[in-house]
Amino acid sequence: MVTTCMSMSILLLASAKAKLPKSDMDLLEFPLNLEYLEAEFFLYGSMGRGLDHIQPNLTGGGPPPVGVRTANLSPLVRDIIAQFGYQEIGHIRAIKSTVPGFARPLMNLSAASFANVINNAFGRPLHPPFDPYANDINYLIASYVIPYVGLTGYVGATPLLQTPTAKRLVGGLLGIESGQDAVLRTLLYQRAKERLIPYGVTVAEITNRISELRNKLGDAGLKDEGLINIDVGGEITGNILAANDTYWLSYGRTPEEVLRIVYQTGKEQHPGGFFPCGANGTIARQYLKSAK
Repeated sequence: MVTTCMSMSILLLASAKAKLPKSDMDLLEFPLNLEYLEAEFFLYGSMGRGLDHIQPNLTGGGPPPVGVRTANLSPLVRDIIAQFGYQEIGHIRAIKSTVPGFARPLMNLSAASFANVINNAFGRPLHPPFDPYANDINYLIASYVIPYVGLTGYVGATPLLQTPTAKRLVGGLLGIESGQDAVLRTLLYQRAKERLIPYGVTVAEITNRISELRNKLGDAGLKDEGLINIDVGGEITGNILAANDTYWLSYGRTPEEVLRIVYQTGKEQHPGGFFPCGANGTIARQYLKSAK
């Protein structure tokens, strides 16, 4: 019965492809870039293998990620990250069952790529270079770098969607992405005052600097907050979830803002960072064409 119900759900999603307006299809396929990125980072980080070994049919024949490897994780963190990885596989499957999608883009998940983010966040090179795969805390900090950007992209896309099918899918994706972000922030918040060896700065300060960098690259105002950056009447110093402090609603980002951040260039027309050849899909490719 479970198999039958799952098959029916897939058929319903597939039948919706032809009924979606192009704007919905473009907005739904764009997040595949971040879902591919998160899937490969979480799967390799926890298990040492990615989509090519676990679900090769979802790659669309796109190139394997560069530089990603198994992280030195404790059993608890490894278990959590492995769960995240399989959740991302489901997200890719859900999106590609609803829209045609595209092949996995070339992604740079090397230690050097993450080290560049941290260097930019501090405005200077750190010595030795930051290694996201070295231990639990480094990997959690590296995980802080990516998934939240995708979350804000889903929030930003929601009011632009026209059909119930698209809204239902994004709502389901956003729920899980929000949960992942909450888990990551909680794990980091538990160690917020811990100083990262050998740099001597606290985990909280690193998250604040990463958030400040993303705000700068996104170039659209405050849409990112670290773990400790608010003070309400002197009673609250923590910031376990990022949200505006008036209505406590999640921040939203446009595809352009997302590209500026993941490219690490501050320009949606100039690829780099995690996507050295640019992201895939109609929205991302149109900016690459405009840059020629």
